[in-house]
Amino acid sequence: YVCSTWGNNHFKTFDGDVYQFPGICEYNFVSDCREAYKEFSVHIQRALNSNNHPEIQYILLKIKDIMVYLKPKLVVVDGRIVKTPYYSSGVLIESNDIYTKIYAKLGMILMWNQQDALMVELDNKFNNHTCGLCGDYNGIPIYNEFINGDASYNSITYGNLQKISKPNAKCEDPDETQALPSCNGHRDECLRLLTSPAFADCRLRLNLEMYIQACMQDKCACNGNEDSFCLCSTISEYSRQCSHAGGRPGEWRTQNFC
Repeated sequence: YVCSTWGNNHFKTFDGDVYQFPGICEYNFVSDCREAYKEFSVHIQRALNSNNHPEIQYILLKIKDIMVYLKPKLVVVDGRIVKTPYYSSGVLIESNDIYTKIYAKLGMILMWNQQDALMVELDNKFNNHTCGLCGDYNGIPIYNEFINGDASYNSITYGNLQKISKPNAKCEDPDETQALPSCNGHRDECLRLLTSPAFADCRLRLNLEMYIQACMQDKCACNGNEDSFCLCSTISEYSRQCSHAGGRPGEWRTQNFC
């Protein structure tokens, strides 16, 4: 079971909800939220890069009593910069130029492409015990994330609730009343990209519609600016999720595409 975030502020919870949340504060991505001893927490902070696209600036990970701070090409454990592969009390950290991966014996795998995309896989012993942008992992979409008792939240409200309060942080909450544009004009193109022959092995493994919607939102947000971030981040995520689900995506990148 996987929770992920990628590209233009897209999130997919453990329970399969996909939403957009453009926050630039530090947020609880996923944590063990039992009352007593919490086994782990993962915080993330996004910011806009020089091309005005959101990227994950850093990830802050607490596993039992170990504190890991990740930035692109940098791994810091308990305040010390470490070389990878690094192993200590049940935590293995590997990194190369493209990915940072962390395996924790307590039942978590984290994978970050050092840019926009982060994926966390959790053992099902954490069912119904997590909180954060990844949701509660109770197996039921919408419930207790976007509908909780009598309250219903939109994705922006839900995202803002996950902010880590830091006394001197300077960051604005995204506006909850902001409506997202309708992006239907991009549907055909996104459908064509995601149903290309390279993804034949992925159709039955994933919910295609959610990636079409995310792709449409990307195209909209980029306003005709056809750089690779706008076109490729959701397709890359679809390809990663397909591999993760046991599929074999074909070679979809070409010299003039992504």
